[in-house]
Amino acid sequence: MPAEALAAAPELPAAAKPPKPPKSEVSVLVQQAEAFVEPLLTALDPRLTYHTLAHTAYVAKQAHALADAAQLPAPDAEALLIAAWFHDLGYLDAYDGHEYKSMARAEAWLKDKGYAPARIELIKNMIRATHRNEPASTELEKMLSDADMSNLAADDYRSRAELIRTEWELALDKSYTTPDWAELQLNFMLAHKYQSAAGKERYKKALKANIEDQRHYLKKAAKKAKKKAKQETGTLAEPKRGIETMFRTMYSNHMKLSDMADKKAGMMIQLNAVILSIIITYLGAKSSILAPTGSASFTRNPILAVPMAVLLITALGSVTTAILSAQPDVTSFKWLKKNPEIASNRRVNLLFFGQFTKLSLQHFQEGMRDLMRQKDALYNNMVTDVYYLGEVLDRKYKLLRVSYSIFMVGLILTALSFGIVLAYKM
Repeated sequence: MPAEALAAAPELPAAAKPPKPPKSEVSVLVQQAEAFVEPLLTALDPRLTYHTLAHTAYVAKQAHALADAAQLPAPDAEALLIAAWFHDLGYLDAYDGHEYKSMARAEAWLKDKGYAPARIELIKNMIRATHRNEPASTELEKMLSDADMSNLAADDYRSRAELIRTEWELALDKSYTTPDWAELQLNFMLAHKYQSAAGKERYKKALKANIEDQRHYLKKAAKKAKKKAKQETGTLAEPKRGIETMFRTMYSNHMKLSDMADKKAGMMIQLNAVILSIIITYLGAKSSILAPTGSASFTRNPILAVPMAVLLITALGSVTTAILSAQPDVTSFKWLKKNPEIASNRRVNLLFFGQFTKLSLQHFQEGMRDLMRQKDALYNNMVTDVYYLGEVLDRKYKLLRVSYSIFMVGLILTALSFGIVLAYKM
């Protein structure tokens, strides 16, 4: 060829893909089967999130592609597509063993259409072969089984698997964690083998690629879970500033409030102790006057004993509650004495002497080692410690409130009773 002709010739792509062969036309009976099945599948239990009309249409599409790839005769292609459309119709009647219900429904419909008995048996055997425990012996049975399991070789195989997972949770009450489900899917994919020649050609490479992708997904998920576990059990070498500041502020506030409560209780104890000392000294002196050798002046005004008695009771009640408020209080854990080995229990606070002294040294050391290794456990003990400090403060301030209330009411009653006594004497 002359160079001018070569230069004028259009350039061809280096690796042009051959055009796909045209898709074969489906028979009228297949179209009628599709029209019959579609409205029935839309009435399936809504808990079936995978075995839906979309799944059946996908299987029929894959069966059509396999029939074209295998260049099946028209009667066999027709039988394969009819079996594909009917293979999950039995879900209207049962979940487990639905294939046998699908066979019965397909047989009834085909008999009504006047289909040949031998061809009906052929279609029923194809549907039977989609059951997990039924072998696929003929090439047509293998092709329908491959089309039914073609989801394993699909690009969105993981999304389809999630639909099965949801369906099992809703319909069968079977729940799986995400790692367990991913592992189950990988094992299932590894165990599956496509059987027909056309199925192997169409799906084998894609299945292998999806298996590798699932392995990579599992490794990535395991690495992520390991990192998360390490973060949860990591030490506090680099603690969060906000959390540490919060705990420091809480501890500081609790210590200040506890110190204030003790000072208020001490003040009430001292004040009422002085009042009690004065009353007791006064009554002691008056009692000595009532002796046979003393004066009888106290007996001439016995009504004065009323305000003194009120003041005495007031001082006694106020000082008692103040002492109870200032009294050291250690939370008791009787169950911890019976089970001293439970050093990691969420209710045990290893930072508080009132609890860890009930443990043996060995159990305390083991608990502290676990505490230092686990960030969450350490924070949990700090929170527990703050909680029990709050319980003690609550008790202190309640008793202080009672003490101050008694003192206030008692002083008012004392003043009123003394005023009544003076008015009575006048």
